[in-house]
Amino acid sequence: MTDLPETPQQTVSEGAPRLAGHALIADYVTRLDGSPGVYRMLNDKGEVLYVGKARNLKARVSNYARPTGHSARIARMIFETRRMMFLTTRTETEALLLEQNLIKQLKPRYNVLLRDDKSFPLLHITGDHPFPMIRKHRGKRGASGDYFGPFASASAVNRTLNHLQRVFLLRDCSDAMFDSRTRPCLQYQIKRCSGPCVGRISEADYAALVADAKRFLEGKSTTIQQELAAQMQEAAAAMEFERAAALRDRIRALTNVQQSQGINPRTVAEADIVALHMEGGQACVQVFFIRAHQSWGNHDFYPRTGAGAEEAEVLEAFLAQFYDQKPPPRLILLSHPVENTDLLVDALSQKAGRKVEIAVPKRGEKAELVENAQRNARESLGRRMSESAAQAKLLRGLAEALSLPQPPARIEIYDNSHIQGAHAVGGMVVAGPEGLMKSQYRKWNIKNTELTPGDDFGMMREVLTRRFTRLMRDDPERVGEGWPDLLLIDGGAGQVSAVAEVMAEIGLSDIPVVGVAKGVDRDHGKEEFHRLGQRPFALPRQDPVLYYIQRLRDEAHRWAIGAHRAKRAKATMANPLDEIPGIGATRKRALLQHFGSAKAVSRAGLPDLMEVPGISEAMAETIYNFFNDRD
Repeated sequence: MTDLPETPQQTVSEGAPRLAGHALIADYVTRLDGSPGVYRMLNDKGEVLYVGKARNLKARVSNYARPTGHSARIARMIFETRRMMFLTTRTETEALLLEQNLIKQLKPRYNVLLRDDKSFPLLHITGDHPFPMIRKHRGKRGASGDYFGPFASASAVNRTLNHLQRVFLLRDCSDAMFDSRTRPCLQYQIKRCSGPCVGRISEADYAALVADAKRFLEGKSTTIQQELAAQMQEAAAAMEFERAAALRDRIRALTNVQQSQGINPRTVAEADIVALHMEGGQACVQVFFIRAHQSWGNHDFYPRTGAGAEEAEVLEAFLAQFYDQKPPPRLILLSHPVENTDLLVDALSQKAGRKVEIAVPKRGEKAELVENAQRNARESLGRRMSESAAQAKLLRGLAEALSLPQPPARIEIYDNSHIQGAHAVGGMVVAGPEGLMKSQYRKWNIKNTELTPGDDFGMMREVLTRRFTRLMRDDPERVGEGWPDLLLIDGGAGQVSAVAEVMAEIGLSDIPVVGVAKGVDRDHGKEEFHRLGQRPFALPRQDPVLYYIQRLRDEAHRWAIGAHRAKRAKATMANPLDEIPGIGATRKRALLQHFGSAKAVSRAGLPDLMEVPGISEAMAETIYNFFNDRD
């Protein structure tokens, strides 16, 4: 979206201290003008309740000064308001951008908030090599070349990439691997690459394959199939049966790609289908990605509805936040109209650098696409609500089993992983009313070098000290959402005592800590639960709460051991050449090709090092001094 003004005019009015609610807002209205801008409502603790935008601040805010005529949600918000802040902008579009930035930053209780705002994978055909590669890409489009997408999931883009390699035989190896090949790789053997690294295809013929791949991803697959069919007939007529069979396999693979895409609209070349379903105060938004007349998957979102927002407000807020970091398509088809369509069109068009259309179709293929997306939204929300009900029941049972005052909204489960103290890491997983909260998972590399190898108590002490010291520094008033209601530790009474000591030192003795020990014979189902100063206890083997705790404990173990294995693999693959100043990928490859291994490089003398292409006398001295401890 467009940049915000560098120095916007800000006005903060305190109002009369004795005023609140409607009267306070009416007092502010007397000092506002008709400028566009953003307003914030705050409660008596200074917490932001709501962020809104306005084409005319005075007119918009005056609506809240009326004592009647509001929904229950807005009435509660007005009742809690004790202060307001205002920020004027040059245009309403700038106000929209600023509003969404503030919502993401402040997460006000009464605003609609898109909680799952991840990037989506793309296909990237590189543009800086005579033999371009095709690969999966996620994030900013920094490298040169052509990007196609988005795809709804990694599995969707992997499936399409797999099919495209069968059809167009483009390489997926890195440039470094490409340059080092002396014979065809497995991809060539299984007919998923044309072998450009070893000269099995000319640059011109490979460029034709790249052009065909781009045409297919732009929706011109029919033309490609016709051309391949014609080439197959010519090869068969010339009795080049091996070439004809290869072309036949490519045509079959291309057909498989088209079939795997699911819904392939004839009249919609590029669009996002955005459908909303709301029920029981919850919302699900389904987004289907249509590109090149093909469906590239769908994804569901569950925005927080701001304590009862209406459909138009939910959908408008979703669109503004969803496309904040993503390029919008040429057409966005909606299930429900939004209030400020012209404003959204202007903002998204500015972001895309071209015209963006937003429509609510009533008939034809576009309406069928929206109806399909809305049906998926309805079914997804139904499944989620059913899972949430089961999860709520489990949390109530957990609170009863562990004598907690209320069902926990946030459970943090900790575990360590190491091999005799080597490559030690600590892991934390988080669960709550909506299940596992994977975006909240964390891991820590154990830094204390004075720990005895295998000292689990010391590792847990370090992890919890770092975790809660930082949390106390960032949120000393403990008003944020990151504070746990329960800590589950993999261990027995000793671990619980060590954790309780750490928490007491930080000043957090009020957070319940429960240790989950394996129990007799270290067998599943015989776990013992330990709490500070209390006798250990067990749960019945068939108790759903026991299964739930086991799943949480196993998830923490999986997360910690995965982090440990990644750290160990990285250390195993480490090459001492990477630590030498001035040695990049090209020089490293030249040294390894000349000497065969990093160990042989470390034993080489200066004359031998200088014989390597690209290694000057000064660089040879740097390498020699590195391995021989010379300054």
